[in-house]
Amino acid sequence: MPSVFTHAAIPLALWCASDRGRISAPLLAAGVVAAMLPDADVLAFALHIPYADSFGHRGASHSIVFAAVLAMLAALLHTRLRASAVQAAAFVGISALSHPLLDAFTSGGLGVALWWPWSGERLFAPWRPIRVSPFAGQFFSARGLATVVSELRWVWLPLAAAVIGWRLIQRAPVNSRTA
Repeated sequence: MPSVFTHAAIPLALWCASDRGRISAPLLAAGVVAAMLPDADVLAFALHIPYADSFGHRGASHSIVFAAVLAMLAALLHTRLRASAVQAAAFVGISALSHPLLDAFTSGGLGVALWWPWSGERLFAPWRPIRVSPFAGQFFSARGLATVVSELRWVWLPLAAAVIGWRLIQRAPVNSRTA
């Protein structure tokens, strides 16, 4: 998995790319939580649930169904998130779905159960450039530093470039054509 900080990158990038005030602070916070929440399944280790189990790490909480449930919850809470139901569902759903997609691009683990409950198969992306993050106790180590560098290279810098490019396109003046 990428570090918990990098899972927040997708909702933060969407917020940065949007017009000022379009994504409210409560909606941004919900998106960040939704992007990080699937890794709460590491509690399964403490409960002695095997990693490869459907409810183990990168199991059901890393599925499209889980993202859809969070999206529906956001739609129900849209007034508290200061957004329309559609905007809340879309932002939180995309943020939650970004988590297993980022995990699929990592170099370790068993893959993600993206299609749970229809399939328990764990999937990886065909290209896996992001170094898998060590758990908390080892995060401040040489391996942790290598993970941060990998995340900067493969997630943060491309997202920053995309946001800057998007903002420049949005500000570009529209010239009328003359024939």
